Amino acid sequence: MIARDRYSRTVALLKVAFPLAALALLSTLFLLSRVMDTDTPLPFADKEIQDRLRDQQITGPFFSGSTADGDQMSFSARRLITRNGRVGTNRAEDVIASLKTAQGATFKLQANVVELDIGANTAQLSGDVSMTTSTGYRINTPRVESAVSTLDVTAPETVAGTGPLGDLTAGNMRIFSPKGSDSTQMLFSGGVKLVYTPK
Repeated sequence: MIARDRYSRTVALLKVAFPLAALALLSTLFLLSRVMDTDTPLPFADKEIQDRLRDQQITGPFFSGSTADGDQMSFSARRLITRNGRVGTNRAEDVIASLKTAQGATFKLQANVVELDIGANTAQLSGDVSMTTSTGYRINTPRVESAVSTLDVTAPETVAGTGPLGDLTAGNMRIFSPKGSDSTQMLFSGGVKLVYTPK
């Protein structure tokens, strides 16, 4: 009987002691916590803040569609910027674009920067532009100009790469579909040099 009394008293004491201990711990958390410095500036430079306020930005954009000729295209980038709110003109960074023609040929392009002008139907790719094709070509060039709504891709500066026949360099390159033709042509010109590698 004495043991049961002692047990009851202990339980009753703990019912009071535990909540008081919890309250004491919470109060010490608030008392010992550091005061937040509300005067600390945001970790952005003034210029970066102004740029973000002025330019509209999209992170990780992705677009896919098809041209009037039935060619399928897709486009993705790390960031897309509309400068000064000018709708239809955009700058994309770290871009990957792919094109699959109606005839089944595929082209994959990568570039550091792409300047898009939807109204002018142009895309300017620059900064280590690389291209791979389903026919076995791997091309590198400083700059590429492309139409947006049709297949017409031009590399106006020196191109270098490899193809099914070997290593090649050329002054410029154009990929297009001639009018009235169902084929896609890849035309190298401007001092073409090919080092043939027999299989």
